[in-house]
Amino acid sequence: MIVVSDLWKTFNLSRQQKREKGGRSHDGTVDALAGISFSCQPGRIFSLIGPNGAGKTTTLRIIATLLKPTKGAVTVGGFDTVKQPREVKKRLGFLTGTTRLYERLTAEELVKYYADLQGLDGSEYRRRKDELFTLLDMHGFADRRIAKLSSGMRQKVSIVRTIIHDPEVVVFDEPTVGLDVITAKNIIELIRRCKEDGKTVIFSTHIMGEVSLLSDDMALIHNGKLLFNGPYKDFQSRMKKESLEEEFIRLVQGVEP
Repeated sequence: MIVVSDLWKTFNLSRQQKREKGGRSHDGTVDALAGISFSCQPGRIFSLIGPNGAGKTTTLRIIATLLKPTKGAVTVGGFDTVKQPREVKKRLGFLTGTTRLYERLTAEELVKYYADLQGLDGSEYRRRKDELFTLLDMHGFADRRIAKLSSGMRQKVSIVRTIIHDPEVVVFDEPTVGLDVITAKNIIELIRRCKEDGKTVIFSTHIMGEVSLLSDDMALIHNGKLLFNGPYKDFQSRMKKESLEEEFIRLVQGVEP
């Protein structure tokens, strides 16, 4: 379970940013997050959507202990991300598009390295590896070096190294961005599998079709603030536009029907 309580994150601006500062900035700072609160439940998929710069990735990085909040708190599995980061990391898998992979290793060697970091024994590692490599159709390139893999293959490796230790909480930051249709479908199936296994799943995406396919709960964030937070069915029932894309634009731009 993830609980986000009155979360704020303030960044200092560079000189150029100060000259260009907008409505979210004051005194040389900008509030990337401004008091957001939500919770993600086990066995449910929570989607976090919003335009570029809304604060989605900042939120996910705080959940993953990569950033510290300016104010407020986040707990993962009952552990505070600031006070108990090691306990959080044991229970969490975090996938982000900015993660680099060591190109001299093969796909299997890299996954084994992360399994060793998490303390998996040999039999559990082999079971998890075989299950995930089969689900994502990775056996055909398991022995190829990362440097020789396509972007879709690399994304699959990133996903497996993220969840090889079978974490109870999984954070996906734009997991299908830039991928072909088949690879994206495999990853969507994996996200569903995580839900079926009773994991807490939170993901961000710009692809509205994925939101409608996967979401049990949803938060819409814009300028660091929540415009909606609740069950996805509730969002659908309140929509004033026919499509999710049009409703998203209406809310973000403040355009009334």
